[in-house]
Amino acid sequence: MNHPYYKKALEAFLSGVVAADPARAVRRFLPEFDQAPTLIAVGKAAVSMARMAQSILGALPEMVVVTNRENATKLSKTQVFVSGHPIPDQIGIQASKEVIAALQRASAAGRPVLCLISGGGSALLPAPVVGISLQDKKDINTLLLASGADIRVVNLIRQQLSTLKGGGMLRYVDPHLVTALILSDVIGDDLRAVASGPTVSPIGTRLQARVGLEELGLWDQIPLSVKLVLEQPNDTIELTDAQNILIGSNSISLEAMAKHLPNAQVHEAPLVGDVAEAAQRVAEAGSGVHLFGGETTVKLKGSGLGGRNQELALRVALLAEQQEWQGPWLYLQAGTDGRDGPTNAAGGVVCEASISAMRASGVEPEQLLANNDAYHALAAAKALLITGGTGTNVADLGVLIRV
Repeated sequence: MNHPYYKKALEAFLSGVVAADPARAVRRFLPEFDQAPTLIAVGKAAVSMARMAQSILGALPEMVVVTNRENATKLSKTQVFVSGHPIPDQIGIQASKEVIAALQRASAAGRPVLCLISGGGSALLPAPVVGISLQDKKDINTLLLASGADIRVVNLIRQQLSTLKGGGMLRYVDPHLVTALILSDVIGDDLRAVASGPTVSPIGTRLQARVGLEELGLWDQIPLSVKLVLEQPNDTIELTDAQNILIGSNSISLEAMAKHLPNAQVHEAPLVGDVAEAAQRVAEAGSGVHLFGGETTVKLKGSGLGGRNQELALRVALLAEQQEWQGPWLYLQAGTDGRDGPTNAAGGVVCEASISAMRASGVEPEQLLANNDAYHALAAAKALLITGGTGTNVADLGVLIRV
């Protein structure tokens, strides 16, 4: 994009991404082990986290690494499972079995376990409970992703349908043997919700999951097999948490952006909840340089292509037109993982010329927005931000520059 504020905004965003560098975080927080541990790495940052741990710890007795396609690269002497995300797949089932087997072997040997957890792990390790099929997991995941529900509600439900979520890894190995380094993509850093908390106690119960589905209006749409599981009494097994260490988060990246732009106003209240309400908050920020963190939700009503960051950027551009903003301005909104929804874009970068450029190309942005098709609206104005996979994931960051 050729705009006087583009470089400034992009560099600020990238400073936030760099602050969430998973390898650097692992190097900083990795504890010492008396015995070489089994290593389990799961999430969008799994490969870079595992590579750094391997370089520090040396030869390890066993490693299982599970990540998504965009962040998959080779690791020395280790198979990397490239599982489906955001919809789980058969490779995720296989990876789940490998994780369970590795945990059981470590437990039998009394060997420590190092878990490297980052966002995306919920889909990457489906591990359905007895009575639930992979197709059931796909169906409910699709419903939950389209519902606009908060990630804590989504992962509360997911936890009840998986053997590895909600502390599930600790069913296969003594929790006292487990140390987890966690890169949080959840606003507020509730570790129970990051990758659905494989080494942390669950968010809630089956009853609470049922209530959540009813409140979302999804109970009558979910597979019968899922209903049968959620109608069973809760497990009575009490699991002790592992040693869980937070090593990166959205707030840390926001602080890094503030250091890069010391005169900017940092909005400490994150952009969360409904994307339309978040757009209003951005539009009300006023003149100056503004920095935002957070993760919004979009309730899908149409069949278009896009993601929460692209829709937020498009909504801000439309509000700017309605409010007749004067002078040059630019708003960059993107996911730190480099992927926004099921697209190749990290988010969007809009300015005072974006809406007119869409219309000049024959696109009506309001119509595309109503169809949840922010991707094609932004593409028409060359306003997509495409970074490729970043190897990290600490939710979303935004920069507004307005005279």
